[in-house]
Amino acid sequence: MSEGGFLTRPSPSSLGDVVETVLAKGLIIDAYARVSLLGIELVTVDARIVVASVDTYLRFAEATNRLDLAENSDPSLVEMLESRAGNVVGGVAGRVAENKVDEAFDKVGDTLGAPAEKVARVTGKKALELTEKAVGDQEE
Repeated sequence: MSEGGFLTRPSPSSLGDVVETVLAKGLIIDAYARVSLLGIELVTVDARIVVASVDTYLRFAEATNRLDLAENSDPSLVEMLESRAGNVVGGVAGRVAENKVDEAFDKVGDTLGAPAEKVARVTGKKALELTEKAVGDQEE
């Protein structure tokens, strides 16, 4: 207030003053938005817009725990589809392989007789068990 009871007008600022104030104080827009439908995440927006000095941004990031850029969140829709599709493809491939092996054993039986088919099935089962054990040992 001035002596006469009137408010004084602020003094005009130059562009340099405005830039200096923004860099010193910082202008930071930190937005996070998620759009879900029936529990399925459709869109996620995580935006960080910063107009500030590095020092100002680091103080902000530390205060809001934003220095850790990796998030421990639920899997995204793409990740869920990839894992489910992998399981489906693996299951279908396994059933196709089993059917082809059964057809091969049937042909052995048709060509060489039932005893040869029985020996082939027992040998195939043992080979499968050994293969599964070897794969399990490699994964550990």
